[in-house]
Amino acid sequence: MSTRPKLQFHTFLLLLVAVSIAFIWILLPFYGAIFWGAVLAILFAPLQRKLLAKTKGRRSLSALISLLIIILIVIIPVILVSISLVQQIASLYDLMNSGQLNPGAYLQKILNALPPSVNDFAARFGLHDFASLQEKFSEFAVQGGQFLTKQALNVGQNTFQFLVSLGIMLYMLFFLLRDGVELGRHYRQLIPLSENQKTHLFRKFTTVVRATVKGNIAVAATQGALGGVMFWFLDIQGALFWGVLMAVLSLLPAVGASLIWAPVAIYFFVSGHYVPGIILTAFGILVIGLVDNLLRPLLVGKDTKIPDYVILISTLGGLSIFGLNGFVIGPLIAAMFIACWDLFPSAVSARVEAEEQENHSN
Repeated sequence: MSTRPKLQFHTFLLLLVAVSIAFIWILLPFYGAIFWGAVLAILFAPLQRKLLAKTKGRRSLSALISLLIIILIVIIPVILVSISLVQQIASLYDLMNSGQLNPGAYLQKILNALPPSVNDFAARFGLHDFASLQEKFSEFAVQGGQFLTKQALNVGQNTFQFLVSLGIMLYMLFFLLRDGVELGRHYRQLIPLSENQKTHLFRKFTTVVRATVKGNIAVAATQGALGGVMFWFLDIQGALFWGVLMAVLSLLPAVGASLIWAPVAIYFFVSGHYVPGIILTAFGILVIGLVDNLLRPLLVGKDTKIPDYVILISTLGGLSIFGLNGFVIGPLIAAMFIACWDLFPSAVSARVEAEEQENHSN
């Protein structure tokens, strides 16, 4: 290649990178809406194919039916739960602010019930100042309530932005459902990789997205619903809030909803309420705990082939960087990382073989 064509090619690459960065930059304010539009399109692609067959290839009609189904079974329930959650967070904060709900007092009851040996052991490590610990815990609880209330108010104040994002997501979702196959085929041809590599990466991408969303959300929703119903049955204030919190924590492997129900069960025992303590402990271990072991392998399966510790670390990292979207983005990045390194030996072999053939031809 002569100097001028090289210069033209490098200039074109620079222009391509520049406009790609600029395009991503203008999409960043709505990346969540676009991301979830793509995720839902991948998740409901089998439904779209079935409807496409029933409507005799009418893509717009089948995409519209799929979109209506998604709105009915996903969007509307999420909005209703979110509205109820905001109301309950506000009421919980009012109770804590008025002193009717005092997390520090609950902690003090647990600390007072500890045996002397545990207190002596804690004193060795400088943890004997329970009054200070209680004060810090109460301050943390109040600050947490203020933060949650502020977020709830922000949601209410940013209703217009939420509606715009929801509209963008539904708009994107319709076209991705309708034209997703053609778009995927088109952009797949633009990727300068071998067919085997592209097939492997695309299959891994769709498998991880479907497994993560379908499996993890189903498990989290089930555990959160069961925990919330049990809290409501035991007359624990803020049952919906605690249920949603258990659902969020259920996204973390090996940790899960026990971070919520276990301390509550301990409080029941140390405060002398043995019957609700036994009920909550048995329900948490035998019902909530087993949901993960029964549903996750059934819904997620072994298709992702990602070790549990990688899922845990990538989920935590994704949540810390991308917020709630990170529970999908984190494992997805980890899966693509593993998939690319799995392809690395074959890519090196293909490169060496191509160089040998070129040398022989010369």
